[in-house]
Parts: sequence; structure tokens; C-alpha cells
Amino acid sequence: MKKTLLKKYAELIVRSGVALKKGQSAFILSELEIEDFTAMVVEECYRAGAKKVIVYWNSPKVRKITMKKSKKEDLASFTPMDEALMKWRCDELPCLISLTSSDPDGMKGIDMGKVAYVSRARYKAFHSYIESSENKYQWCIAGVPGAAWAKKVFPDLKKKQAIEKLWEAILYTSRADDGNGIANWEKHDADLKARCQYLNSLRLKSLHYESKNGTNLTVGLIPGVIFLGGGEENLKGHYYQPNIPSEECFTSPMKGEAEGIVYSTKPLSYNGVLIKNFWVKFHEGKAIDVHAEEGEEALRSILTMDEGSAYLGECALVPFDSPINNTGLLFYNTLFDENAACHLALGRGFTNLYPNYEQYSEDEIHSFGINQSMSHVDFMIGSEDLNITGTTEDGREIAIFRNGNWAF
Repeated sequence: MKKTLLKKYAELIVRSGVALKKGQSAFILSELEIEDFTAMVVEECYRAGAKKVIVYWNSPKVRKITMKKSKKEDLASFTPMDEALMKWRCDELPCLISLTSSDPDGMKGIDMGKVAYVSRARYKAFHSYIESSENKYQWCIAGVPGAAWAKKVFPDLKKKQAIEKLWEAILYTSRADDGNGIANWEKHDADLKARCQYLNSLRLKSLHYESKNGTNLTVGLIPGVIFLGGGEENLKGHYYQPNIPSEECFTSPMKGEAEGIVYSTKPLSYNGVLIKNFWVKFHEGKAIDVHAEEGEEALRSILTMDEGSAYLGECALVPFDSPINNTGLLFYNTLFDENAACHLALGRGFTNLYPNYEQYSEDEIHSFGINQSMSHVDFMIGSEDLNITGTTEDGREIAIFRNGNWAF
């Protein structure tokens, strides 16, 4: 891949993604394998006027060995260094850039119960820091091809060719393959905002999902809670793009109001384990039963993270005729696959979707119906025959999706 094009992609992540401002710091989550591109992002951060850039490196191989060999109680304990880092991030509020390149099968064979135990302990230890910084900093997650990921997507190609093809797919779906990513995203952002504006004008109280694969699900919505898509503005007044790519208009539904069954249409890569061909059954808002042809243990572990992890936190509308879906590729990466078609998310809802959310405490907003959880796991349900019908507060039924795409 041409270095000039990759530099433009790094510029998109820094200038539009986190929209880093002069004097801000940046905290980058990355992997050892993608050091060269990470260095481009670091350099672009400094060009944008960053005060300090810290890179937190991850090694999937080391992570798997550590998770396998160490006792869960030891993995769940944290050092003063861990806490100091969280405190710095909470005080400094650096722009967070997450460069995702992990092997979809990287944690295959690891006890998912052990992973869930460690995740719960981490969340409990740092919950106060997480809550106090919520909606106050800019963040962006973007894809960078790693060898294992590339070979998963393109198994018939040699490693170098697979990485090149995955780069092409990432840049295309991120609207950055022509080197004009920033301008392209401004136009795309405007389209998403117009669709959200229409959805918000309808004053919907529920969505009904139905497709020939067996999906038949009704989800209740919260009065006044908005649909959002594209860029967001945090409490500091900074506008940024949290996901590159993104095709969704999303909202957080009413906790306790989901009835029926929904079938997945793409595999879910969760903690390095692939969950394939699964369904989730809801009653009174809660996922009461699940089944997967592969990865069922991991699927069930999602529901037991905490009290809220079995409830819905997000309903996202994505046209089947999306750039990602039109590639014909299965990315085995939630950032991309969730933006290929409609998806739902189990777990945490988005407090910033509630009107004037800054005037309420976290507990108050959750009491209004937005689900609270330590986890947030997206899974894909969009298909070429998916129909979504909205019911308004005054009882009208309005077509939102027909045959997998927008009905307006």
C-alpha cells in the first residue's frame, strides 16, 4: 500500500476521528505488529499539536499465554501502575485512538468464564474512573490489517497479498481510498445526520424486526431519546467521529421492553472467539435463552457479565446496501461487520442520547430506561429481506426498513 495513502488515513483518524486539538494529549491502543502505521498516527498527532502521545502496546500472543497460565485471581489484581494510568487518563482526558488489528481466533481455546471473571474485576476496580470521564473525551477506533486477521479474511492468499487486500478493503470502507477521507467523511456525516433528524421527528415508541430467517422481535424505545449517527459532540464541546468506518443510525432502547427472537446474520468475534449461527430469545427485555452452532460458551458468557449484560443497550440501523456489505467480505471484526448491516447490542446503553443528559446523574439516566452494564457487545442481524416497522407515540405504523434498506 502506498505510504502517501496510509499517511492520509492516519490524518483522517487524527484530524476527523478524534479531532485532536492543539495542546491535547493522545493515548493510543495498538499492537506490536502494526508499529509502522502506529508511528504514522503518532507523527500526525504531533503535527496536529499534541502535547503528549502515549502508546499502550498489546501482544495477542502474550495475552493468550498470560490468560492461559496465570490464575484468574492473579489476573484480577491490579498494580499501582495500572491505577496511576487510569487516574492520568481521567485527569488529562487524552484523545483515545484504538487501532484494531487482532486475530479473530486469537483466544481460541481459552476459558471464557475466566476471561469474564477478569473483565468484571477490571470494571469493578476502575468503575469510578470510567464513569467520571464518560462523554468528556474524544475517541476513535479504526482498523489496521494484521497478518492473522488478513489471512482469516483472505485465506487463499499469501500473507503479504492478504495484508494488501485487507488494506484496500479497509481504506475503501473507510472512504479513504482516494486520499480525500476528511472531505468524504464530511459529506457522509451530513447524510447520517439528515436520516437521524427524520427518525427523531417521528417520535417512535417501538421497532418491530422481521425477516424470513425467523427473526421476529419488538423493541420498546424511550420517549425523547434520540437516534445518533456519524460524529458526536462531547461535554467539552469537541466534535469527533468515534468509529471509522460507520454507517449506522443508532439509539438506546427501553430496558425491559424486548419480546421475541432474533437470528444473527454474521459471525461475532468476541474476545478472540468466533460465535457462529446463533439466535437470542428475549422476554420482558431480557435475553432468556441463546443457541450457537459454534462458540456458545462465549455467547452465554456475554449474558452473565453483570445484571445488565443480558439486556439490550443499542438498536442500530444500517442499510444492507452498505459499502462494507457490498465488498462481499466477512471481516471477522465487529467494527466492520456491525457496519455492514443492522445490529443490536447487549449491555451498556448510551447515556448521551438522553435529552440534556449533562443535567442528570448517571443513576438518574439509567432509571429513565437506558441500560447499565460493564459490557457492550454488538451482533449483526441485518439481511436482504429484513423489514423494520416503527410505531409512533400516537399509534401510526411507519416503514423504517424494507428489504434490508432504508424505506425513506
